[in-house]
Amino acid sequence: MERVVVTGMGVVSPVGHGLEEFWRGITEGPSGVGWVQSFDATEYPSRIAAEIRDFDPLQYFDRKDVRHADRFVQLAVAAAQDAVDHAGLTDFDPQRTGVAFGTGIGGLGTLTEQYDVLRDRGPSRVSPFLIPKMIANMAGGQIAMRFHLQGPNVTLVTACASSGNAVGDAFRTIQHGEADVMLTGGSEAVILPIAFAGFCSMKALSTRNDDPTTASRPFDQGRDGFVMGEGAGFLVFESLTHAKARGAHIYGEIVGYGRSADAFHMVEPHPEGTGAILAMQRALNDAGLAPAGIDYINAHGTSTPKGDVAETLAIKHVFGEHAYQLAVSSTKSATGHLLGAAGAVELIASILAIKHQTLPPTLNLTSPSEDCDLDYVPQVKRPHRVQRVMSNAFGFGGQNACLIVEEFPS
Repeated sequence: MERVVVTGMGVVSPVGHGLEEFWRGITEGPSGVGWVQSFDATEYPSRIAAEIRDFDPLQYFDRKDVRHADRFVQLAVAAAQDAVDHAGLTDFDPQRTGVAFGTGIGGLGTLTEQYDVLRDRGPSRVSPFLIPKMIANMAGGQIAMRFHLQGPNVTLVTACASSGNAVGDAFRTIQHGEADVMLTGGSEAVILPIAFAGFCSMKALSTRNDDPTTASRPFDQGRDGFVMGEGAGFLVFESLTHAKARGAHIYGEIVGYGRSADAFHMVEPHPEGTGAILAMQRALNDAGLAPAGIDYINAHGTSTPKGDVAETLAIKHVFGEHAYQLAVSSTKSATGHLLGAAGAVELIASILAIKHQTLPPTLNLTSPSEDCDLDYVPQVKRPHRVQRVMSNAFGFGGQNACLIVEEFPS
């Protein structure tokens, strides 16, 4: 099978647009969480979110096209364009280049906007762009049209594991020779009244409204729910053969992918971390690695009471005694939870950890929970030899994705 390498990355996040700003944001803080600005959240139990406040879609679209693209598509296209530019990808076969994209929800903003039009002005005034703006696969379609890509094009919707699974699908696509190059990643943009109301009704969100920047606190005894974020991350995957032929700079090699289902509950993780165990073990098996071969885990780490414990238990089960030598951290403490985009963005964080030989910290971890007793790199970044990283992404419905990326010899 073909070896698969990473040659470009692009990210738009609440802590920065571009790789340098993003890395600085996740390693130096403070978090990107603040009071909601997108709408009046006064009546909501949670009034905080990790919003992107400096994104200008006109850097990537003309004015007409901006009107025809939901925000989740705008963010996805921006991250994909930045990844292509970062890779210096100009010489490729469009028929051998594809897209694998993930989003948990898609164009909810367009749907709610046009429902208001239907209610207030009648069916004849609903936009003809409602459906093509809203549907989840439109980001992948727009990216393919932008770069004239005629290879495999797939969109996965597995809640917060969506872009993790999409990246895994891109990995497999190149491994098995269906494409030479894949643009892969995810996007989410649902900081909206209806989404907030739904998550608040589930009591899933943090209500630490008095101090937003410390609200996302994975593995801390004071954690009380996740903080919703928005953003996008994209990577350029190439077969090693293709990358070498064009003299590309290689940032890492994808060596393992595992996926599983909890088959347990709509929104709660299995209390013993069963699905997470399967995904992590399958990724290790796929990479041909023993547990001691992993140096760092970029955890799913959402800052929820049950989720963080289940992931900790799963890590202990898979890694045994090595779990206590491993470094583990959650960059959601800085970015908030980017939902369907989380897997791709956190894989980028993992690759940057290899590049900088530095571990991003778990911000706001001041009082570790008794049942979360691993080394979570609390508060401050840490210089560390990083050769291989495991990155976890778990979603509602019990769907799990785990990826392993390895340093590529220079």
